[in-house]
Amino acid sequence: MNLNVSGHHVEVTPAIRSYVRSKLERVTRHFDHVIDAHVILTVEKLRQKAEVTLHVPGKDLFCESEEHDLYAAIDLLADKLDRQVLRYKDKIQEKPASGGLKREERL
Repeated sequence: MNLNVSGHHVEVTPAIRSYVRSKLERVTRHFDHVIDAHVILTVEKLRQKAEVTLHVPGKDLFCESEEHDLYAAIDLLADKLDRQVLRYKDKIQEKPASGGLKREERL
């Protein structure tokens, strides 16, 4: 998985980068077909915001979170993203392999 971490009004230190990577590793444990992830960390006056766009085959998953602490925002973001990935994984596993009804079933 390619991981791109950028900051808006905040310098992305190696500690923050490794923390984000460790939190997003949980996503790859559940679903290993992740193409890449783009994380944007934003710091404003009293608001710390983290957002991620996760590229998976056939879809882009987006999620964001806001907290008073940047690390708490990253934790919440990882939880939300994990739920989205599990839902996506369930959806693609439930699809029928044939892609449609057989002729006898249509009649």
